[in-house]
Amino acid sequence: MSDSEDLKDLPVVILCGGQGTRLREETEFRPKPMVEIGGRPILWHIMKIYGANAVRRFVLCLGYKGWEIKQFFLRHSEIHGDFTLSTNGSRPVQFHNGNSHEDWEVTLAETGAETATGARLRKVRRYIDTQTFFLTYGDAVGDVDIPALLAFHRAHGGIGTVTGVRPTSRYGELVVDGTVVREFHEKEEQPKALVSGGFFVFEREFFDYLDDRDNLWLELDPLQSLAHEGQLHTYVHEGEWQSMDTYRDFLRLNRIWDETAPWKIW
Repeated sequence: MSDSEDLKDLPVVILCGGQGTRLREETEFRPKPMVEIGGRPILWHIMKIYGANAVRRFVLCLGYKGWEIKQFFLRHSEIHGDFTLSTNGSRPVQFHNGNSHEDWEVTLAETGAETATGARLRKVRRYIDTQTFFLTYGDAVGDVDIPALLAFHRAHGGIGTVTGVRPTSRYGELVVDGTVVREFHEKEEQPKALVSGGFFVFEREFFDYLDDRDNLWLELDPLQSLAHEGQLHTYVHEGEWQSMDTYRDFLRLNRIWDETAPWKIW
């Protein structure tokens, strides 16, 4: 990464195109990144996490019901700011932006309704104008230390970094000896092994691992090839991380927000 590139210059690619079929109660009417936590889309929460660390450039890969996301940003000042208007149309609307605290540059790119994650990234390559860039999913939040993540990526010198997290199990876990239960752990008590939590960092060389298939999944050939070559490293995040895969997750995230959301670092 060039010394001239700092956090405010580096773009974040956010994958926003999936259909969220396991959250059909909410996604039948809106794309998953627009499902709300505490009255704001989870996409907004993700962007606020990066924004709290001085990141301000975002590239959103749209697909399923992408217009809903476009409309959110096109009408952002109207929805979240103060304005004065003349009902007879004699003068243009004057926005005061008293309620807007974001200074973001957002590129909204149509990447196809059925496109796989790796192909979505390839389709926005022309909007990535830096050597290093971030990438994450549009359905997970966490109190990830973005500057530390970037410093870790820079130090190991590989092409990619994935943030490893330890989500807790949703089910009671049994430790057995034959048919005898030796230990019983209640659900959500024991953390599981490391899994990918998104919050990636890549060098531009990663685009060389993306072919022109629309069914190219980021998590299959590209990342597996990177791993086999020793070019993918794991930044272990032991703090808070939550994904929104199901309606149960949706309810849980809203409950956490109503209490004290650890990912609210802004």
